[in-house]
Amino acid sequence: MSLSLLFIIFFFFFIGSFTSSHGAGSIAIYWGQDESEGTLAQTCATGNYEFINIAFLNTFGNGRNPKLNLAGHCDPDAGGCTGLSKDINSCQAKDIKVILSIGGATGDYSLSSKEDARQVALFIFNNFLSGKSSSRPFGDAVLDGVDFDIEQGNGAHYDDLARFLSSFSSKGKKVILTAAPQCPFPDAFMGIALNAGVFDNVWVQFYNNPQCQFKSGDARGFSDAWEQWTTEIKTTKVFLGFAGVAGRRRNWVRPGGGAEVGGAAVDQEV
Repeated sequence: MSLSLLFIIFFFFFIGSFTSSHGAGSIAIYWGQDESEGTLAQTCATGNYEFINIAFLNTFGNGRNPKLNLAGHCDPDAGGCTGLSKDINSCQAKDIKVILSIGGATGDYSLSSKEDARQVALFIFNNFLSGKSSSRPFGDAVLDGVDFDIEQGNGAHYDDLARFLSSFSSKGKKVILTAAPQCPFPDAFMGIALNAGVFDNVWVQFYNNPQCQFKSGDARGFSDAWEQWTTEIKTTKVFLGFAGVAGRRRNWVRPGGGAEVGGAAVDQEV
């Protein structure tokens, strides 16, 4: 998922047949990598989305000082992102889940061991979830979970990281775990982690991979990949992921009525 990609749309389906017309209704997006996309509060105010992934924490692990990159929105190193606390609380008041996305297509991240994964999990818990830290980038806002958009390295120990984060769930506050693998199955970076059985949502990136991306008039590769993703991983919900900005990708969609793709109502431009 490119840092320059402003907006990804994920349409939700309960696990089942690609051709099923049941279970559509939830939409998730990524926010944070293009200052022209508007504020977080404005995005939530559209009423279109159930999940918003704040992207990205793209430096972490193996002794690195974790860093948040929100492009032109704010500078976390200078304490300039604490104002997002109000926006996050506003979104959550609308029953929108706000999630921290880690990784991304560019950045500097990896996990060297199980202990390294534990330390990264503790950092995320204390700085973004319900833990305590004097350096919380979003102030007192408590995010709802963590998204794994892992696109580099060897994929080692992300299963450990997911389990550690899941263990922070409490009776009153569950830590939602999501992942954004690319559509070729199994995913090169998240295949092992996805088998851990702790992810709640998996939004599969059905773009940038000709063999399985959605293409108007030829859905064979897309359909075959969808069948694999919905039958061979341990998760409750699988989403279809498409590029959501005109001009950024050949195949893109936007929320709204229109053609049906796997049971989801979308407007498509190809």
